[in-house]
Formats: sequence, structure tokens, C-alpha cells
Amino acid sequence: SESSSRLPNTTSSSIPPSPHFFYNTSNMGAYSYLREISKSKQSDALRFLARLRTWEYRQTGAMVRLSAPSRVEKARALGYRRKPGYVVYRVRVKRGGRKKPLKKGINFGKPRNAGIRMPVQRNHQVLGELRVQRKCPNLVVLNSYWIAMDPKYKYYEVILVDSFHEAIRSDPRINWIAKAKHQKRVYHGKTSAGRKHRGLRSKGIGASKIRPSVNANWKRRNTQKFHRRR
Repeated sequence: SESSSRLPNTTSSSIPPSPHFFYNTSNMGAYSYLREISKSKQSDALRFLARLRTWEYRQTGAMVRLSAPSRVEKARALGYRRKPGYVVYRVRVKRGGRKKPLKKGINFGKPRNAGIRMPVQRNHQVLGELRVQRKCPNLVVLNSYWIAMDPKYKYYEVILVDSFHEAIRSDPRINWIAKAKHQKRVYHGKTSAGRKHRGLRSKGIGASKIRPSVNANWKRRNTQKFHRRR
């Protein structure tokens, strides 16, 4: 009937929005819509797009420089701006842990060192940031984000900044990265992914042993101090 033809399309190909998608949509911009769409990764549209992208990524190298980010709303939320001085790289990291290169799996040593398949201490996103930083030592890693995943690899896009560019040094929002203490921030775990694997996302109860770092707390608890008696 005529009334039923006016009903919204509810087929499986439609992208199901989040519960808060239609709340105050009059003030939502284009990036807000893109952000809500990207949350429905199991929708038919995004699953088909992921298949195409992962097929394309497998045909290219492990590290590729891009002219623009594939997730604009996510890149801008992490500090990216389309202006001189910003660079975006796509990097792929092999999934899973790492295996020791032992012949026939024989490890001559103590049982504590007998592990062969060891989990990575850093997350895969930080490993991708480190590889891009080693390839571009004249740039500084600002942040990174997940873009795709297949059965063998995880793919990330890394945002880098040229701290010596005049457009960066004259911008008050980003010129803090030109200081000397931020030049190797990815090696110190100061990116968003680095702070996550260091456990610095939590505060309060249960987080008393992670600041300033896990190693510093271990050293403090295992060092015997002899105070001078006055």
C-alpha cells in the first residue's frame, strides 16, 4: 500500500546506526556522520569496503606513504590537518605473537627461558609506529589509528609531523612537538597507543603501580634503603 511504501528501508544492506545517532542531528557535521558510520563495522557496506581495501593493501608494500588519510574524521580527531608539514603512512604488522628462532624447537637453558612462542610486550599499533619512525627519522610520530585487518596482518595509518617546517612551528596547536623532549616520543611510549600498553589509561584504585612506570615501581619495591640515623 501507499503507507507501507513510505516506511524506511530495514533490509540487511542498510547500515544500523548507534542508539545516539539521531539525537540532535541538526548540529551534527559531516565528520560526526562518518564517525557513526565507521562504528558499524559488521554492516554489509563496511564489510565489502574492508574486503576491497585489504585486497589492495596486500598488493602493496609493508609501508606506503599516502596522499590523504582513509579515515578523515579519525585522523582529524588525533591531530591531523591537511596542511604542509603533515605526513601519513600506512603500515602493516603481522598478527599474533613472535616465535624464537630455535632449531627444531630445542632451547638449551633453564626452564624459565624455555618459552618459544612469546607474546609481544608492546601492542601491534606501537610496533607499526616504531617501524615508520625508523624509516622517517627526520619526522615525529604524532598518533596512529586502526584501518583494517585480515587473517594475517593488521593495518594502521600513522600520522607524522615535520617539526622543522615553518607551518608547524607557527601553529600554536602543534608547535609543542618541535621541542627537543618530544623528538623521540614514540620510543618513550608517549603516543596514545604507547600509553595504552604502558597501562596509563587508568587512574585511581589499582593504578598505583604503573606511575611513573612499571620498571620504576619494581625498582622502588625491590631496593632496600638504609636511612641515616640521626
